[in-house]
Amino acid sequence: MFASDMTRRTMLAATGAAFAASGTAATTPTAQDVIDRIKAHVGVPWRVKTVDGIKAGAADTPVTAIATVMMATFDVLKRAAANRQNLVITHEPTFWSHPDDISLLGNDSLYLEKLAFIKQHGLVVFHFHDHWHALKPLDGIAVGMMRKLGWTRYADADNPQRFTLPVTTLGALAHELATKLDDRTVRVVGDPNLPVRRAGSSWGYFSQFPGIPQLNSDVDVMIVGETREWEIVEYAQDLVSAGRKKGLVILGHVVSEQWGMEYCAEWLKTFVSEVPVTFLPMHEPWWSPS
Repeated sequence: MFASDMTRRTMLAATGAAFAASGTAATTPTAQDVIDRIKAHVGVPWRVKTVDGIKAGAADTPVTAIATVMMATFDVLKRAAANRQNLVITHEPTFWSHPDDISLLGNDSLYLEKLAFIKQHGLVVFHFHDHWHALKPLDGIAVGMMRKLGWTRYADADNPQRFTLPVTTLGALAHELATKLDDRTVRVVGDPNLPVRRAGSSWGYFSQFPGIPQLNSDVDVMIVGETREWEIVEYAQDLVSAGRKKGLVILGHVVSEQWGMEYCAEWLKTFVSEVPVTFLPMHEPWWSPS
């Protein structure tokens, strides 16, 4: 009886030890584990040439929690570290250029300080830009922005960046965008009383081409993140001066895309369940004296 009882206790102890060991090792993914799952779920083949990838930190770092962010600014990294979110998935760069090219930074003091902070706090920064835009069935940024604005039902079936809205005015639309996106520095070209129904969007950067053809399409207004002022802004102003019924709304790059990273957090939760996943909104950098 005693021997049998001891055998049973020994087996239970061994089983419990094995479970505890597997519970810490097997259920805690590394940064690379999470990235591999992203690659498996994004719905498109992973590109050979891409800006996406780890920009700082070690791939084998065990993940305590995940933060999805629009841009890995110093402020965002400090908040992530305070929250013990050591995998930061960022849509835009960490080191101030689209490919995170550090070749010209050299001994730049801010670069060195930011990199040291990342290392000191054991952070891993993963740039997730190209493939989040390429997400199937719909661009992840476009989905998040539609949801934030409540415009999903207005989107064209064939193009999630074109909308048929209830009739409004350019001024009222700009106010709606500023309110829903908490945008303090919206800028607008065009008559505030212009009737608006067809809207096009270019979340993020709006280049000269295809920007000019889009302004000349059947849209009443283009809603964009940023553009070169001496290209698209002046073209839009010249359209207005020439008597065309057009409007242009400039939100700022961060505000025009970051709610797509809120959606990214929700998407990640569908296949990463071992650790918390949270969206950290980035504070808009601009302010206006008015």
